[in-house]
Amino acid sequence: QVQLVESGGGMVQAGGSLRLSCAASGRTFATMGWFRQAPGKEREFVARIMWNGIRTYVESVKGRFTISRDNAKNTIYLQMNSLKPEDTAVYYCNYDPPNAASWGQGTQVTVSS
Repeated sequence: QVQLVESGGGMVQAGGSLRLSCAASGRTFATMGWFRQAPGKEREFVARIMWNGIRTYVESVKGRFTISRDNAKNTIYLQMNSLKPEDTAVYYCNYDPPNAASWGQGTQVTVSS
């Protein structure tokens, strides 16, 4: 079972940027995604990158977030620019569709206004 470990979260002011990383313990060339869960809300899809590099984003982050992958490093990234308070959440990476056994601890992103 591949372990996924997220990092890179933090506290930023609105308009700031963060880069999240998701390190996999083994090779993963599958479709991978970033998800987030805000307080009191369901976990939601944010972005995915397919094995062939095709990217998909939820409408609310289009033009601000960029998902990428480095297969040599078994790592997925999420570059987040122009952050908004509504982006505040715990961010998780996983396969897409998600593997229930692969949810990690996530990384907290807090955006202040």
